[in-house]
Amino acid sequence: MIEQTMTGKIEFSITGVSDSEALGEMPVTEGILNPFGTIHAGALVWFADVIATNLVLGGEPVSTGMESFPVAVTLNAQLLANTREGRLTARAEWVKRGRRVSTVRTLVRDDADRVLLDLTSTHVAARG
Repeated sequence: MIEQTMTGKIEFSITGVSDSEALGEMPVTEGILNPFGTIHAGALVWFADVIATNLVLGGEPVSTGMESFPVAVTLNAQLLANTREGRLTARAEWVKRGRRVSTVRTLVRDDADRVLLDLTSTHVAARG
């Protein structure tokens, strides 16, 4: 077995949260690229999941020890395209908004408005 150390850096901004959607932006940087020079699928999923979580939170800031947090219990990700450069945008919108269980669809797009990732996630409001 070969032992390896991998490093990377993912950085993005939550640019808006309203009652109906959450928005984010992420630059394509070397720290999120895979060995083929395109974005690692895990970086796309992480970006989309955090934007979806912010929609469920309603813009409430995340903090250690917070009273409740919407834990994602299912993530269904479809990687449809990829890119090597530019800026990505994510938009999360409600599929079903419930008191305890909510489902969100998040689309991640590139500068050319191509959908790179279509993520549907189900979140359970967990009490801390």
